[in-house]
Amino acid sequence: MATATMLPLVPILKADLIEKNRIVADLKVGSSGGGSKPTAASHHPERFGGVRPYKVVGHRHIAEVEQELNAITNEAVSISFTPHAVNMVRGILSTVHTFPKQPLTNKDVWKALRGQYEGEPFIRFVKYQKGAYQLPDPKVTLGTNYCDIGFEIDEHANRLLLFSAIDNMVKGASGQGVQCLNLVMGIEETTGLKSTGFHPM
Repeated sequence: MATATMLPLVPILKADLIEKNRIVADLKVGSSGGGSKPTAASHHPERFGGVRPYKVVGHRHIAEVEQELNAITNEAVSISFTPHAVNMVRGILSTVHTFPKQPLTNKDVWKALRGQYEGEPFIRFVKYQKGAYQLPDPKVTLGTNYCDIGFEIDEHANRLLLFSAIDNMVKGASGQGVQCLNLVMGIEETTGLKSTGFHPM
């Protein structure tokens, strides 16, 4: 959840485009993100067919997210964070509500995103006008180390909506570990991580 929240926010915070004390992250999480101890609430058959908010305030990942985001900016970052258990096994979709300091254009947001992630092998931008996958969708990332990032500007409410999708079992866990190990070992960053995923496009 921390990864899915931080990756779309980092470029926007570095570019100083948003209010840093008004960030709201809403996460949809598959049953594989239900923790290491099985409970009735985390059991997939029980989750099936429902959408259940849990740990709606004071979530343990808030501290990690704020710590890392505060390391890249000179103003204190404050984030609200609420996950929802949804009817999928793997994957996380993060919708992050932010509030621009001044009116933004698509060009402003693209400049920040591309400036941060140009050449990054596991970041993809998803913002299409047509088709079933106009914005990030966890289904497309299953079995991959990708983080798909998209955005939309809400002029009516002065919001910048950021979206990200990951496979929590790969990008959110083992894949991220392998990626870091590759960097530490000085080998190609993508080694062992080139899967195109489970969902044919």
